[in-house]
Amino acid sequence: MTTSPQEQAPAQPQPQSPGGHPQRWLILGVICLAQLTVLLDNTVLNVAIPSLTRELDAATSDIQWMINAYSLVQSGLLLTAGSAADRYGRKKMLLAGLALFGVGSLVAGLADTTGQLIAARAGMGVGGALLLTTTLAVAMQIFSSEEQPKAIGIWSAVNALGFAAGPLVGGFMLDHFWWGAIFLINLPVVGLGLVAVVALVPESKNPRGDRPDLFGALLSTIGMSSLVYAIISGPGHGWTSGRVLLIAAVAVSVLAAFAYWETRVPYPMLDMHFFKDRRFTGAVAGAVLIVFGMGGALFLLTQHLQFVLGYGPLEAGLRTAPLALTVVVLNFSGLSARWTAKLGMPVSIALGMVMMSLGLVSIATLASGGYAGTLLGLVLIGVGCAIANPAMAHAIMSAIPPEKAGVGAGINGTLAEFGNGLGVAVLGAVLNSRFAALIPVAASSLPAALASADGEAEKGRIMDAFASGLETSQLVGAVAVLAGGLVAAALLRRAERAEFA
Repeated sequence: MTTSPQEQAPAQPQPQSPGGHPQRWLILGVICLAQLTVLLDNTVLNVAIPSLTRELDAATSDIQWMINAYSLVQSGLLLTAGSAADRYGRKKMLLAGLALFGVGSLVAGLADTTGQLIAARAGMGVGGALLLTTTLAVAMQIFSSEEQPKAIGIWSAVNALGFAAGPLVGGFMLDHFWWGAIFLINLPVVGLGLVAVVALVPESKNPRGDRPDLFGALLSTIGMSSLVYAIISGPGHGWTSGRVLLIAAVAVSVLAAFAYWETRVPYPMLDMHFFKDRRFTGAVAGAVLIVFGMGGALFLLTQHLQFVLGYGPLEAGLRTAPLALTVVVLNFSGLSARWTAKLGMPVSIALGMVMMSLGLVSIATLASGGYAGTLLGLVLIGVGCAIANPAMAHAIMSAIPPEKAGVGAGINGTLAEFGNGLGVAVLGAVLNSRFAALIPVAASSLPAALASADGEAEKGRIMDAFASGLETSQLVGAVAVLAGGLVAAALLRRAERAEFA
């Protein structure tokens, strides 16, 4: 006989002090270390592409699947992983995520065929989805409401650190070891994380014990994976190609079916009533636009540093580091949390995204004169990220009941994956269309166009056209970020007024 949610015994929470769990800062360090490992693997593989091509005889399609298998599986499972953490226990899912990520890293590091590496990366994506959702959910459980903004700020700083450190760690490892070392380096971190989680992290879960929404989980996974795959495939196959349109149609249909199902099932994985909360919808709208503009613009920035300014991959990674360092300093010091407390969430988000938009404009208009303009833009973006990102994540998480913290973290992660993929695809398309308009006879990429150029004068025109395309794309990203800030701030302000009315 099935037990009703009301009849189930609630989970016994671990006793905590009024200020939160007594070991909360040590626990935060543990979960941030686990998260950093996952984030590094989002970017570390990019620098190993030449080695993989040479040593595994990998074709271009193989390389694409090595990268995409991880992001597709991870993005598709984020909501499901968050829901599972709420139902079965966040500590259990954190341990499961670490174990899966460790096994996947071991298989990837020892792989001797492209098929083995792709399968291992997919397995790491499952572990990554569990880790990204449970880390934020645990942080929301162990800190008091007064300390949550600072804790989320540190959690956000780790995201920025992972973005910046991935190419640097990958470049260092490849300079001293073979390509498999970029995966095997995860194993000691995973081992330390497993021991620390068992010893320190308290168990927490939804005391109601909602029934698992298996069909909703299936629809969510298929829909999000299809949507991200359509976005990834668009630039390569053409946005109007039958393949991309078919995948996009499947994604839209399945996600629409998911939304309908969630309104009908008694125990929804994603409660659609969340979207009636202006605070939630404002944060969601802002989060998508902020990641859209930033993800795409920073993807273009790496091309600018390498193709236009002539830096190598490791040099380019070092020159983007000021962005992450600015975020780390402001968030770890607690300055951004204090600014948010003083200014209020709507103003903080608007101010942060205005700063980020100005940074993108600086890079677009001043970077052609050398690195100084880029440095100014990176610092401005870093200040904006340090203020806006934690405020946005806190707005999403605080609009969701604490017992649904895993789902909230899954929503936050899904928005980041979706916005980043869309930003890279759309701003990349803006760059390509601008480049093609200025150089009608150019090949499909800058290296190919330069290889077919006849003389230095034509190469100069091609470089100027590419730089112009980058500038246009960065400006589009700046507009998207600014729009996100204004939309989010307006909706959050309206939510505050309605709450106090």
